[in-house]
Amino acid sequence: MIPGVTSGRRRFSDLSEQEILALAISNEEDDARIYRQYAERLRTDFPSSAKIFEAMAAEEDEHRRQLIMAHKQRFGDVIPLIRREHVSGSYARNPVWLIENLGLERIRNEAREMERQAEQFYRKAAERSSDADIRRLLGDLAAIEAKHGNLADRLEAEHLKDDERHEEDRSAHRQFVLTWVQPGLAGLMDGSVSTLAPIFATAFATQNTHTTFLVGLAASVGAGISMGFTEAASDDGELSGRGSPAKRGIAAGIMTALGGLGHALPYLIPQFWTATIIAFCLVFTELWTIAWIQKRYMETPFWRAAFQVVLGGALVFAAGALIGGG
Repeated sequence: MIPGVTSGRRRFSDLSEQEILALAISNEEDDARIYRQYAERLRTDFPSSAKIFEAMAAEEDEHRRQLIMAHKQRFGDVIPLIRREHVSGSYARNPVWLIENLGLERIRNEAREMERQAEQFYRKAAERSSDADIRRLLGDLAAIEAKHGNLADRLEAEHLKDDERHEEDRSAHRQFVLTWVQPGLAGLMDGSVSTLAPIFATAFATQNTHTTFLVGLAASVGAGISMGFTEAASDDGELSGRGSPAKRGIAAGIMTALGGLGHALPYLIPQFWTATIIAFCLVFTELWTIAWIQKRYMETPFWRAAFQVVLGGALVFAAGALIGGG
């Protein structure tokens, strides 16, 4: 193996001073690009937060300019091509496409984490370095990043007033509810309630746990697929503002399947009455969970939500038990 190369990546301790400076320049370029992508993603719905990330990108540009000037003075105009992914143990940035779809607060937290990671990386690298010049250079870079540590909070206070922050947070919460909570809640209700009748009808008709489990599994998976496609096809989100149909379909489909599987899985237990009692307890838990979600995210009074859900579930359960028992 070539010295200084581990799985195709250079060890940080083997980098020259010029390469360390080049790495710092590329880091600043990447971070500025990420902040501008965040700003573009937020510009329409959260213009004040978009200004924050534009300002942070401008700060990174200034840092990059200072580093390039230092490189010219010390090493000349030709900057080596070296990036984070070329260096073993270097901190990595999460893909923008992964973060930008997770909401405003997640993007804000990622920006703070980016600044913290940069400072931590340079400080640890300085501690590991045995070369005095490299150690001094890494220490300087760590000091620069330390000054950036509260940048996000400072810019947020400058560009984002309390009323704007409150309005953006409300808008982000509303989007989260419309895209994930509402379809997921509808799926959980459908899966928990609609599968009660076939599962318990089969249970009381056959008193065979294996058969009941297979019916419950088929009903749950089938309902999940149906609910997912129905939700995704019902609204493209353009006019309603409910968000990506794929996300809503995934939320509705998965929660529908989980709602049915919750009281189908106990029938993996061979003893019929043991499985049935556990399934009944899980149904009760599912229905109260639905009521809690309605209160937490849909602002429905808890007892009204509980009455509606428990009453509906009880009626479906009774129908299944009567049909199966008859």
